[in-house]
Amino acid sequence: MTEQNLSSVYDPKGVEEKWYAAWEKEGCFHAETDEQKDAFSIVIPPPNVTGQLHMGHALDNTLQDILIRWHRMRGDDTLWMPGTDHAGIATQIKVEEMLKKEEGKSRYDLGRDAFIERVWEWKKQYGDRITRQLRSLGASCDWERERFTMDEGCSQAVREVFVSLYEKGLIYQGHRITNWCVRCHTALSDIEVEHEEKEGHLYHLRYEVEGEAGRYVIIATTRPETMLGDTAVAVHPDDARYQDLIGKTLLLPVVNRRIPLLADDYVDPSFGTGAVKITPAHDPNDFEMGQRHNLEQVVVIGPEGNMTDEAGKYAGQDRYECRKALLVDLEAMGVLVKVESHPHAVGHCQRCGTVVEPLVSKQWFVKMEPLAKPAMEVVRNGQVQFVPERFSRTYLNWLENIRDWCISRQIWWGHRIPAWYCESCGKTIVSREDLTVCPHCGGAVEQDSDVLDTWFSSALWPFSTMGWPENTAELRQFYPTSVLVTGYDIIFFWVARMIMMGLEFKQEIPFRHVFIHGLVRDSQGRKMSKSLGNGIDPLEVVEKYGADTLRFMLITGNTPGNDMRFYWERVEASRNFANKIWNASRFVLMNLEGFTGQAPQPEQLTLADRWILSRYDNVAKAVTENLGRFELGEAARLVYEFLWGEYCDWYIEMAKPRLYNKEEASQRAVAQYVLWEVLEGTMRLLHPFMPFITEEIWQHLPHEGSSIMKASWPSSQAGRSEAAAEAQMNLIMEAVKGIRNMRAEMNVPPGRRSEVILQAGSEEVRSVLQQNEGYFRQLAAAEPVTLPVVGAEKPENAMATVVAGLEVYLPLKGLIDVEKETARLSKERESLTKELARITGKLGNEGFMAKAPAAVVEKERAKAQECEDKLGAIRERMEYLATL
Repeated sequence: MTEQNLSSVYDPKGVEEKWYAAWEKEGCFHAETDEQKDAFSIVIPPPNVTGQLHMGHALDNTLQDILIRWHRMRGDDTLWMPGTDHAGIATQIKVEEMLKKEEGKSRYDLGRDAFIERVWEWKKQYGDRITRQLRSLGASCDWERERFTMDEGCSQAVREVFVSLYEKGLIYQGHRITNWCVRCHTALSDIEVEHEEKEGHLYHLRYEVEGEAGRYVIIATTRPETMLGDTAVAVHPDDARYQDLIGKTLLLPVVNRRIPLLADDYVDPSFGTGAVKITPAHDPNDFEMGQRHNLEQVVVIGPEGNMTDEAGKYAGQDRYECRKALLVDLEAMGVLVKVESHPHAVGHCQRCGTVVEPLVSKQWFVKMEPLAKPAMEVVRNGQVQFVPERFSRTYLNWLENIRDWCISRQIWWGHRIPAWYCESCGKTIVSREDLTVCPHCGGAVEQDSDVLDTWFSSALWPFSTMGWPENTAELRQFYPTSVLVTGYDIIFFWVARMIMMGLEFKQEIPFRHVFIHGLVRDSQGRKMSKSLGNGIDPLEVVEKYGADTLRFMLITGNTPGNDMRFYWERVEASRNFANKIWNASRFVLMNLEGFTGQAPQPEQLTLADRWILSRYDNVAKAVTENLGRFELGEAARLVYEFLWGEYCDWYIEMAKPRLYNKEEASQRAVAQYVLWEVLEGTMRLLHPFMPFITEEIWQHLPHEGSSIMKASWPSSQAGRSEAAAEAQMNLIMEAVKGIRNMRAEMNVPPGRRSEVILQAGSEEVRSVLQQNEGYFRQLAAAEPVTLPVVGAEKPENAMATVVAGLEVYLPLKGLIDVEKETARLSKERESLTKELARITGKLGNEGFMAKAPAAVVEKERAKAQECEDKLGAIRERMEYLATL
């Protein structure tokens, strides 16, 4: 027999620590790769190794854990693959800051190899913090399979993919404009740049036409310092204003460089003056135009954000210092025509917030168009489905306009690019194996110093974590994975690239569904951020209220793809739910003495038993259907409302008389069995959402098996769902609620019993009431319960409420203190009379009626009518009281 003593107060901390340790020890999270079973698999979006659990992680991993625990209970071979990301730039910055603070050194003082060794040491010391925090949330990952994007296997996969793409001509090196962060000292891909609308200025400058004194072309720019690198001015070929100037030469102010005025279809003749300056080394669109017209690239801003020697007297100045000095000079020279306010989008480094500088540099790129086409097709044909579907449009729009992906980063921590340069013959060799000599001439070689973008290794995550390029048992059983759970903010960074790489290297999609969730915002709807100081630490919530409370708060009210707000009141409500379950379970356990586990015969069941069993069956079915549609919030709501609103508030109360009547052992046994069956099954339904409290309660209930995690998922049983029983019980409950409301309205003391007259509209309803009138005595303090014949005269001097097929009357005589009630009504009448006089005065005021908007006048009239209606009701009530 199971131990039946739950402690009087629920202690989440003790329960959660106990059960997580037990689950890990028993290997409950481990997937066996059993090919006889249906497989269900998820790869975790790998958190940064530098990371600390935030609310976004808490939501993301709660959603995944619910799906994983559900499928595990359904008997599927279930794998949740955990791991962390090496987070190139973020980790390097973290370690560099530590070095500077503790030793006063930079990475250059240590040298590359020694610095990388330090990063590995840092990772060893701090890298498991985030995974420990995920454990405290209840995440049931297969920790025996934990991966790291720079572990040996993942690194081998990265090398294989890079070399294969290079061999197919899909990776190439080129001089291109890239987004350059002058603080992180590295190139950034387009999606690592965040654009922010800023109030800037548009500077109008005039460039003199060579040989035509006094004739100028006026251009406008938001970045005057880049004019020092101009190599042309362009106009639209059909712009009549400049037809005679196309092909002529202009003189670039300050540096006196001769630059051509050329025609290009890219130019918008309606913007500004229709003439634009071309700076191929410092603007991506100008770079493309420069390529078309074979223009020189003059680099005037260097990788540190300072002006180069090409900037002449401004060399060495910071780019913004140069702007100030140059504008003073341009004004003095008469070149600056005017300055206008001009809001425009400015790109910032996603990592550090520094304004990005477009710079020409030699980088490695992935050719995206050939990879993007099949990745678009699998979403269009439904092989990969987004939940909600609207996010497929976001995905497709991005891929339709995709640019080649800059994958090289000028940092040290990460997967080093497997390319070597021969010092003798000058060839570039890309190799799966590390090289020491040139395979062409035997000369000395040097490896490329750049590393790959962190997202390159993340793109391989669904198959690299399962052992690719080897054909492993995990890949055969669990790839493609079942669903990817992620936020909408990384559809481009990660989702699209995983689909591309999965199709290219596995010839299969990486996942069948992409389940998108929104952000967790603060109570005012703002994004949580350090700068606003409005972030809420999920671990603080876990410490104070328990992981189950946090999980349930995050899931209830959550709908796919939509942002949610964090309210402490909702945390309290979830905590109250946990306490409600705990106290109800304690009550049941305290009343299971003599429990045999013998299922009752159908004829032994009362209407309440049949009702709660039917409701349980239908709730189990609805929860399963909602989980299958990824409506996890709705599934949780159904369990919540059933447990609290039906099982606890109604069924337990209905079962009490039988539990307490030890003379009627058979009736008591039936109540015990139904209480146990529904509670035990509902704990299984609730387990994926609140794993800890359900395990603790389930272990105390009579059960089979070692853990609720391994118990079977509740399924619908033939004959258990009874629409008639539900309809009959709903009628009784609605009537009871009506009686309670009337008693409350009349201020009837809770202990005073009152007559209730149930006037049925049909013989069928009357029969149901006759058989179940005991519920009214028990739940509505009704005594006596009178059931007149159908069609009998309605009682006088009684309050009434109507529910479907039934009129419920509460005779008033003897129920209330007439004197006290008359005094209360007199006071209310006085207050309403004053309010009506005030409103009537307002409506009789000519000034008010002339000036007030029609809507305001109408509102006042409605208030007056409401006062009159209430006064009429009070008058009738007081007249009636006078007759008692």
